Amino acid sequence: MKRTTWIILGVVAAVILWCVFAYNSLVSTEESTSSAWAQVESVYQRRADLIPNLVNTVKGSAEFESNTLQEVVEARTAAMGVKADPSKLTEEQVAQFEKAQNNLSGALQRLMVVVERYPDLKTTANFRELQAQLEGTENRIAVERMKFNEAVKKYNRTIRRFPSNLIASMFDFEKKGYFAAAEGAENAPEVKF
Repeated sequence: MKRTTWIILGVVAAVILWCVFAYNSLVSTEESTSSAWAQVESVYQRRADLIPNLVNTVKGSAEFESNTLQEVVEARTAAMGVKADPSKLTEEQVAQFEKAQNNLSGALQRLMVVVERYPDLKTTANFRELQAQLEGTENRIAVERMKFNEAVKKYNRTIRRFPSNLIASMFDFEKKGYFAAAEGAENAPEVKF
């Protein structure tokens, strides 16, 4: 009887150790997604912080279309107002965040198109530096979004695989959303000469 008791205790201990390992693995992958999300927010914040300087530089250097500047300021305010809880990054939350950021990107692109009409503005050192910083920030955003999607892929895969999905469902680990391509991105832009 003693031998059977030891076998049962060994099996129970192995199951408990596996549960602890599986739970800790889920926590680690979830923390990776939260960390990646923080990096995404950080680079978007960097872009948002550059915008007032860009707007002021443009305002001070040209007789500029005020409605274009107003669009940029409003889009920035809207983008800054959209927050997502890293522990509950549903596809809807990520899409809402992404939509606000895409609206800001669109307003910035319209601003850059309008700036083309002002050659004096494009030659000022402040504007060139801000434009370079903004371009660098857009590249950082793309990189951080890619890293976030990779972290989410690993997390989602972990919570869906057997047997860790049993632990995930017991402790309410939920699927997280990805960044996706902007609507219409599958269509190539039309170039006219």
